[in-house]
Amino acid sequence: MKREDKILVVDDEPSITDGLRYLLGAEGYQVETASNLSAGRDAVQQQIFDLVLTDLQLPDDHHGGFSLLRAVKALSTETEVIVITGHGSITEAVEATKSGAFYFVEKPFEPEQILILVEKALERRRLVSESQNLRKHFQRREYSSIIGASKAMQMIYETIESVAKSDANILIIGESGTGKELIANAIHFNSLRADREFVKVNCSALPKELIEAELFGYVKGAFTGAIQNRTGLIAQAKGGSLLLDEIGEMPIELQPKLLRVLEERRFRPVGSTETFEADFRLICATNREPREAIKEGLMREDLFYRITTITINVPPLRERSEDLQLLTDHFFKMFKEKYSRPLQGFSQVAFQRVFTHRWPGNVRELQNAIERAVLLAKGPRIEPEDLPFGEQVGEAPADAFYVPPNMKLEEIERLVIRETLQRTRGNKQAAAQILGIYRPRLYSKIKKYKIQVPREARKRAKKASES
Repeated sequence: MKREDKILVVDDEPSITDGLRYLLGAEGYQVETASNLSAGRDAVQQQIFDLVLTDLQLPDDHHGGFSLLRAVKALSTETEVIVITGHGSITEAVEATKSGAFYFVEKPFEPEQILILVEKALERRRLVSESQNLRKHFQRREYSSIIGASKAMQMIYETIESVAKSDANILIIGESGTGKELIANAIHFNSLRADREFVKVNCSALPKELIEAELFGYVKGAFTGAIQNRTGLIAQAKGGSLLLDEIGEMPIELQPKLLRVLEERRFRPVGSTETFEADFRLICATNREPREAIKEGLMREDLFYRITTITINVPPLRERSEDLQLLTDHFFKMFKEKYSRPLQGFSQVAFQRVFTHRWPGNVRELQNAIERAVLLAKGPRIEPEDLPFGEQVGEAPADAFYVPPNMKLEEIERLVIRETLQRTRGNKQAAAQILGIYRPRLYSKIKKYKIQVPREARKRAKKASES
């Protein structure tokens, strides 16, 4: 099967270049070779490779692998590099990985080892590239701050791109900390109103009796304390957008007035007899399920239909665990640079703790947790004790499970893999990293033991129920 991935192999030993060309070519990869640093540089300047495998010691430069690594990363930061090294240069190989190489492999190596490393490196490249490509149309900072390559986030990106230029009312629904305001920012700053005001009001943060005055404004003498005219938020948003955050908390008696503004496109300040034009694009957000709020008498049904021309449902972080790696890497890099901390990453146990945590506070909780960990880490890597959460009181530790007596080794292995997949909610990449094995090996184990992956099992059950 022919693949689109392009791989460059750079080594002065023909047995290495010829062997890897045959090995990788048999897997369908497009492979080119070079025998020295000069030829390797020429190759990467002529075209972008998805992956480069290079020896550290090349004939025309003792540290040629480092030079080629820098040249590759200067031309394409997305290209992954695997370093091939002899026994005497392990320390240098480790330094190379710190400088941006994906991994290093020591001579002599096994073909299976190379194939697994190549697949893992290319998988990482695709994941990062996909996340960047999904957001390439939106160059503003307000959009690029949304991180995620999961299918759910792809749908959100596509919706933003489709509706941003329109004036359609939008309702964003999601738990606290999922990034609803970032999505609202993306919509406004990529709309035709981007050069005008984006006014935001949190309906749950204002006292009930002040929301009307804040929204509509008031005239002098309208009520006690109104000593002068005041412009409301609707007027401030003229020509721009208005975000009503936590719309579900808006007083029920005020909702008919907002509905009238949306229908007539005019408003009247409190205490005034004069009406004014209302020219704004409405974006609402809520962490409350609107239909439940309607049943409870907290939201008018007619208002709900008016504000939901377009609805964007933002999934909680626990339901898009495939984005957890991207978000963790993003926040780690951001805070590492912000606080100038010489950290190398997460320990295996700390990484497992991140993936098994339920994240009730969603992306906001993750961001705060990683900022704290970066600040408190005492060693070269973030450890579990640096994270602000642990096992829940009364629950078993994250790494504990019950092994029935008289179990065979294979049965124990099957149990461990199944439990790990349960904890990662079917995320095979996370499960493989927690188990300390490569993903292809995990796939073979799943197939061997006929393990049902949680997420795939749910999809099959849903499909069966719909048919």
